[in-house]
Amino acid sequence: MITIISGTNRPNSNTLKVANNYQQILLKLGVESQILNLEWLTNTTRTEAFTQIENDILIPSQKFIVISPEYNGTFSGILKLLIDISDVKKVWATKKIMLVGVASGRAGNLRGLDNLTNAFNYLKAYVLPNKLPISIINTELNEAGNLINETTLEAVKLQVTEFINF
Repeated sequence: MITIISGTNRPNSNTLKVANNYQQILLKLGVESQILNLEWLTNTTRTEAFTQIENDILIPSQKFIVISPEYNGTFSGILKLLIDISDVKKVWATKKIMLVGVASGRAGNLRGLDNLTNAFNYLKAYVLPNKLPISIINTELNEAGNLINETTLEAVKLQVTEFINF
């Protein structure tokens, strides 16, 4: 099972819309996935609810797709919190991770993807080298939240295919 992490706790985010697009592409390729939306994560410590999600979703997952919006030139604090309060040896070590950056600007969260790569490498996870920055996200999505740029869609499909075989 692949878990897609929507790396923000902002309601109705473009990040979650991109996560939904990745889930649909995986489904078309015959691969099951689930989305972990971080809107629920508000505590800065481990709670019973967090432990339940960790045991039911994070630990059993062998692969993660992390959709990371740009927050001040890097990734969100809530995504950092998810990593920090998890049992890193059980959740992240030896797991495979694919990274996608989302930004309203022109760089697609490149710095954030580099920072996440370093963090996951430190945690002994394996990061797919093909990291996709999606820039100017407001022009990439239609009103229904679907990716509409054919070039971006082709890049996403290539990235997903590589990840399935990773």
